[in-house]
Amino acid sequence: MRPLPRHVTSDLLVLSLLSVLGILGFETSFGDLNFLVAALAGLVVGTLAAVAGSVWRLGVVTTVLVAIVAYFLLGTPFTMPEAGMFVVLPSLASLSGLAYGAVFGWADIVTIGTPVEAPYYIAALPYFAAWLVSLVGALLATRWLPKRRTALRASVLVIGPALLYLAGILLGTDEAYFAGVRGVAFAVIALVWIAWRRGATVEASGDGAKRLRRQKVTGTASVVAGAVAIGALAGMAFAPVSPERFVLRDEIVPPFDPLEFASPLSGFRTYTKDLAEETLFTVKGLEPGDTLRLATMDSYSGRLWNVAGPEDVGADGGGYGIVGENLPAPGLATLGSERDVEIEVGAYSDVWLPTVGYGSSLRLLDDGSAARSGDLRYNPEAGTAVLTSGVGEGTRYALTAKVQREPDTDDLVDVPVADLTLPIVENSPDVAEAKAGEFAGDAASPIEQLRAIEQALKTGGFLSHGLASDAVPSRAGHGADRIAELFTRQQMVGDAEQYAAAMALMARNLGYPARVVMGFAPEIADGQDEVEVVGDDVTAWVEVAFDGVGWVSFRPTPDQVDVPQEETPKPKSEPQPQVRQPPRVEHTDDELLATVEIDETDDDDKDKPFQIPGWAWATLGVIGIPAAIIFLPMLAVMLVKAARRRRRRTGANDRQSAAAWEELVDRYAELGFEPPAQGTRLQSARSLERQIHEQGLGEALRTGGPDATETVPLSTLASTIDRDVFEGRAVPDEVVERRWTEAEAATAAVTSAVGRVRRFISRYRIRSRR
Repeated sequence: MRPLPRHVTSDLLVLSLLSVLGILGFETSFGDLNFLVAALAGLVVGTLAAVAGSVWRLGVVTTVLVAIVAYFLLGTPFTMPEAGMFVVLPSLASLSGLAYGAVFGWADIVTIGTPVEAPYYIAALPYFAAWLVSLVGALLATRWLPKRRTALRASVLVIGPALLYLAGILLGTDEAYFAGVRGVAFAVIALVWIAWRRGATVEASGDGAKRLRRQKVTGTASVVAGAVAIGALAGMAFAPVSPERFVLRDEIVPPFDPLEFASPLSGFRTYTKDLAEETLFTVKGLEPGDTLRLATMDSYSGRLWNVAGPEDVGADGGGYGIVGENLPAPGLATLGSERDVEIEVGAYSDVWLPTVGYGSSLRLLDDGSAARSGDLRYNPEAGTAVLTSGVGEGTRYALTAKVQREPDTDDLVDVPVADLTLPIVENSPDVAEAKAGEFAGDAASPIEQLRAIEQALKTGGFLSHGLASDAVPSRAGHGADRIAELFTRQQMVGDAEQYAAAMALMARNLGYPARVVMGFAPEIADGQDEVEVVGDDVTAWVEVAFDGVGWVSFRPTPDQVDVPQEETPKPKSEPQPQVRQPPRVEHTDDELLATVEIDETDDDDKDKPFQIPGWAWATLGVIGIPAAIIFLPMLAVMLVKAARRRRRRTGANDRQSAAAWEELVDRYAELGFEPPAQGTRLQSARSLERQIHEQGLGEALRTGGPDATETVPLSTLASTIDRDVFEGRAVPDEVVERRWTEAEAATAAVTSAVGRVRRFISRYRIRSRR
């Protein structure tokens, strides 16, 4: 055991101070300095492990192993005490979190919305970063630097803290954390220390060492002072403004892509038809007039409004990032009163979490959802949340939020709309632009034009959900053809899906930043603490952003349901000329007689019954009974599948195209694959492709089925069928036939590859989703 030299101790203190200055840059990601507990613990653990190896004369490999053991044994109370046993002792969860955070925390921190609080292992990232830099720096300071104390070697040791400083910038946000102060302090300390190390070299050279060392330190101090002055002036002149600051979270696409899920607005009629009386969720804490937000859609393709994907979201559309309990605040909003609500899900099933206003905290309460808290995503600009692993019956969560203040129209007359960059609207029907100008009339200000459009739709249209009880039919959907139909019929007929979609398109045609919000508007009485939200409460509205105010809502859906009937004149009857009937023809008696054949078979032969030979009975018992047991159920299943196929080959062409995919998924399930119970076609395709490759059957799909016909990849087939269903255009018969041919080829290929046993068992299985 050897003592640690004094100059090594000073080196370690300087390196630790530089590391702290570097890691302070993580504050913009975590939102406060609580992460410093983990970071300082990492510095101490890494440094002490290296020092212990030097004092005890351990080899480098042994010292590194000791440091790794110390990393896992001592990290729990500083990074995730709630996961440890008795707070301080490591558990299986905390040990795995320390390992997982060291590897994947770098990717999580740039995709998680700030302030970073999830997943549970995220504090392991600053702990690991500080531990690694301090371990390497301390090893070099105790073993490598003393052998030859030069300025160059001292400069090498500064690389670790400098990397921490750079990581704080790249992994942070647009807003720097005391960048000038930290940068100057880092440079001063590093330069003075390097000069001091050079002075130590001179000291060992002989006479006049102290005088030369003082001169070098004084010269370095002069250079540092000049660098501070020049750096301060240059920083004020050339430092980038916040939006131009390069950070990785602005360059890396978050993992959640809303386009992997169906547009919420496309399922509007499901709530009004199939779930009208079903209790979707129970909400506590709402006040009269409150509405629940389900999804905010700002992208239109000519087929539907949808939540913009990460590549199209625009600079001001926000994005869905991983969040903890605390939610980031919106950039554009004027928030009013606060709501503390608790929501318990009933018959509702999707990935979108109903919210109120703009949330500040969201806590998953049930055990099943809390265990999947890492799947929570939130978009602060839209005020909507997603649980990517799915929301179903029993999901329960608490939300604290503030609602957007709704200013009066008169207060917005002189307020311009906000200058925002939103996804481009594509394939909007021309009639929407024409009607926007017609309805806006002579109104001058944006708010007056928008209110005029809202009023024209609300008073000039009629409400119909397309139910059998409605006065007139109303087609579902909000594609360009449906919006054109809304305006070109003699009367405007539709529900909130069509009116909100139409008004948002008209607002966009006028150059205003508009989006469609889908949610629920239950009736809430004064003092009512708990509200049951049913499918019939579904609604949709439009929001337009006003500068300095926020997103102002517009509700263009009419209340009138009595649509005037179009009078169709009855055709006048025209008298037909009388035609003389031909004379009646009398038949003779001979023509009325029928020919009768006389049976001359012997009565004895006729009375003798047919007898089955005994050998036939024996054969039937030996062969027929087992064959009936095996093949009769198979025959019954085959008939059911044939009926299923015939049923799917009927109806509209787009429905037949979708049914081809349903038939494929059912056939795959009958072969023993496990398609997801919920999700889009593309998600099902990827899941099936993954199972195929895991089972070593990928080559079969590449080479085709028994006829060696190359098959279409399932993901490609799913995407083409999605286009057939949602494009809003008529699907030709030949396209339907091609979809069925491709689906049958993919099914035949995998059927031939799975083996005889699975093929045989599949003949007894029946799976049908409708």
